Amino acid sequence: MKKLHIAISTDKIDETVADYSVRLGKQPCSFIPGEYALWRTDFLNVSVRQDLTCEAGALRHLGWEDPTAPEFTQDTDVNGIIWERFTAQHQADEINEIWPEANYQP
Repeated sequence: MKKLHIAISTDKIDETVADYSVRLGKQPCSFIPGEYALWRTDFLNVSVRQDLTCEAGALRHLGWEDPTAPEFTQDTDVNGIIWERFTAQHQADEINEIWPEANYQP
């Protein structure tokens, strides 16, 4: 089953992790202190990232975690929103490439 992916920018990563952990009812499955957090629920895949290229609270991109995706893809919709399509392993590979110390496994 596909999960909707929502990626949001923040300038308050610790506060965001505390807030979203309550909202989503669980702790992040991957957390890079001061930089990034990821939650995977039955229906959602939510990431927050301290990203200086985006305004805090801004949507970074949307997408689908799709177990049938043969590769990571990205395109832009008519509104200029970036949409990604990936498997859980593609996302883990990206996390581990950016932050090798994460050693994240889905």
